[in-house]
Amino acid sequence: MIDYQSLRFDYRRHADQDASKPARHPVVIVGAGPVGLTLAIDLALRQVPVVLLDNDNTLSSGSRAICFAKRTLEVFDRLGCGDRMVDKGVSWHVGKVFFHGEQVYRFDLLPEPGHERPAFINLQQYYVEGYLVERAATLPLIDLRWNNKVTGIEPRDDGALLTIETPEGSYQLAADYVGACDGSRSNLRQLMGLEAKGRTFRDRFLIADITMDADLPTERRFWFDPPFHPGQSVLLHKQADGMWRVDFQLGWDADPVEERKPENITPRVRALLDSIGFEGVQFQIGWASVYTFACQRMERFRHGRVLFAGDSAHGVSPFGARGANSGVQDADNLAWKLAAVLQGEAPDALLDSYASEREYAADENIRHSTRATDFITPKSEVSRLFRDAVLELTKRHAFARTLVNSGRLSLPAVLRDSPLNTPDADVFAGAMVPGAAAADAPIVRADGSSGWLLRECHVAQFTALLFGTDEAAERSLQALKACDLPLHVVRVEGATPAGGLAVQRYDAQPGTVYLLRPDQHVCARWRQPTAENIRAAIGRALAKA
Repeated sequence: MIDYQSLRFDYRRHADQDASKPARHPVVIVGAGPVGLTLAIDLALRQVPVVLLDNDNTLSSGSRAICFAKRTLEVFDRLGCGDRMVDKGVSWHVGKVFFHGEQVYRFDLLPEPGHERPAFINLQQYYVEGYLVERAATLPLIDLRWNNKVTGIEPRDDGALLTIETPEGSYQLAADYVGACDGSRSNLRQLMGLEAKGRTFRDRFLIADITMDADLPTERRFWFDPPFHPGQSVLLHKQADGMWRVDFQLGWDADPVEERKPENITPRVRALLDSIGFEGVQFQIGWASVYTFACQRMERFRHGRVLFAGDSAHGVSPFGARGANSGVQDADNLAWKLAAVLQGEAPDALLDSYASEREYAADENIRHSTRATDFITPKSEVSRLFRDAVLELTKRHAFARTLVNSGRLSLPAVLRDSPLNTPDADVFAGAMVPGAAAADAPIVRADGSSGWLLRECHVAQFTALLFGTDEAAERSLQALKACDLPLHVVRVEGATPAGGLAVQRYDAQPGTVYLLRPDQHVCARWRQPTAENIRAAIGRALAKA
């Protein structure tokens, strides 16, 4: 088994370093974490060559981001590495909330059947990065350069000029577009004199990876003010390889250096295990870190030809698993738009919609994240009294459970107000409004085999979901063909039990068509489209309108 934490990638000198003038590339991405790797792979699958720069030669140290949501797994499926993630990760959908050591309620994130992917998997970030690096290595259009640190950037009207430091000296590269995916301490953001603004929380948290042989259920456990850690909160999650993530709230006055020491972590973990009936279980401490956090974002994610994504653009608290998941969804949003612009299919203005859509998503994540943090770590006696009263009420009253906030878990943003959406002309029910991420469902393929709706969507083109097989469906099919644009059509047969679930989720009738963007967000839908309707909707989704 590969030890991804000990991997060291070789620095290699590139011909660009000996060029008489800076070599020019369509896209240079800075930062080979989950977001930068996702963006690079997505672009390469759309036939866009990419240079990916990373300032060191290792993967993530410690588990870091561990909760990867259903939508993120569906993105990884499209990139060709979702199966590895799910096979290695620990799938879960049940969470339990405790107050003073007593369980007050449980929740189920995926109560309905008919989804290929679980609500979440827990998988250490170094595995996610390792699998993405290995996928990138299979794509010749990705030029991944380790130990290439960007030390200067000069934005220009037609791109940017980057100065890059290597073990063998500095060189320069020109790029049509730059993807800034270099994390919360973004070097590019600093070099450009930009900043992220928001709220910094005066609290400290200890996270520790522990390995133990304990037969605990695979679920999320969150304690408010437990007897083993009074006045604070604790979170417990299972990861791959028999590893567990424990998260202890410490308070602002805690000494980060002291709290990271194994002799101070051990009694905290021992008290937790003893409290849940695992007195004799032995454990080992792996990676540990003490952190503070801020909920903040850049005012604008687009600065000319430089586009910021992931933690370089926005930051949230870890409650709700919104950091890495929102970053991957940034890349998912940006890649198809960059490809369309570079390949002459859309005007440069399409990239403005990347900024507006993902700024909206960031605001939604920050709002949820801030509310969770305020609930978990009340900053006044009145806030604490309210919080504790809510928790007491949850034992007997369902309404109170909706007020409990141990982290509203990551869901994809519904981009209802996107300028790329075509407003409904027909009446529809359900959640699949223009701007929503398409819901998965089981389907039966034309050859009779079983499949999944999202797997049938095209990895790089617009996809049309066409429901039914009768005359109305045939008329819609003719309209799709007559629009004379590159369009991947998926037929959904509603007469089977499997197809019936898709029909229900999309409130479909025979002849209904849903138009999905290349990132699988709905951008238009009709009961009976015309070729003109379809052409106009695709034009609008490419910012041509």
